[in-house]
Amino acid sequence: MTEADRTAQIRDASATDLSALHALNIAGEPGVGAISEGDLEALIAVSAATLVAAEEGGAPLGFLLLLGPGAEYRSPNYRWFCDRHRGPDGSRPFVYVDRIAVAAAARGRRIGEALYAAAFARFAGAGLIGCEVNTAPPNPGSLRFHQRLGFVEVGTRVFVPGAKAVVYLERPL
Repeated sequence: MTEADRTAQIRDASATDLSALHALNIAGEPGVGAISEGDLEALIAVSAATLVAAEEGGAPLGFLLLLGPGAEYRSPNYRWFCDRHRGPDGSRPFVYVDRIAVAAAARGRRIGEALYAAAFARFAGAGLIGCEVNTAPPNPGSLRFHQRLGFVEVGTRVFVPGAKAVVYLERPL
């Protein structure tokens, strides 16, 4: 059992988590994309899984929202992965991390690792897991974190030169 397993339980999100997850998302901006509470609720509804780390009986400490191929979602980053993994039969399996957010007070407790470990276990055999990390504005902590978990760079995209750019990362499952 890891330290994260002792300090937080990983579970699926419930409807009662929405406001807390939205607050975590807001606190994580700009490393996590801005989203309204209503749009977050709609995104959770189409997600392959929305995993929550919470202390026993407590509020969420963090969450990880994942999408599978074919979700009704117009994000250009998600679409990049859909296009990249379109095989002759329509698609190759993948899971896309749309967002991960951890409460500032819970950072350093390996909550992000615990969320990813749960995702790796849940989607084992699903091909790969992909995500993007901002390079403008820079998010070097997230990049180091994902590299430590075995993610490797597979592409880049500049949306607004000097202001908005990402690196695309993947890891086999």
